[in-house]
Amino acid sequence: MNPQPQPSYQIHCRMIPEAAALERLCQVVRVRGFRIERMAMEHVGDSLDIALTLEGARPIGMLQSQLEKLQTVVGVELKNQALPAVERLSAG
Repeated sequence: MNPQPQPSYQIHCRMIPEAAALERLCQVVRVRGFRIERMAMEHVGDSLDIALTLEGARPIGMLQSQLEKLQTVVGVELKNQALPAVERLSAG
């Protein structure tokens, strides 16, 4: 049985590069019910810039507010609203 396709979101996160900061970010994403489809990270100046493509049915605003509460997070920006799975498949 195939699971139902989930909406996809793109988030940009800027973090202070501390030990285990990336692990905490991934844990919050997982606990909030999202799956990381793609992740790109770059060390820029004194911060980590992380671009995430996430999949999940829960409200993305809830995840965004939880990520912003992490001590090492400087900012979180939602790059797009949900793109339904059918549109993602036809676009690719």
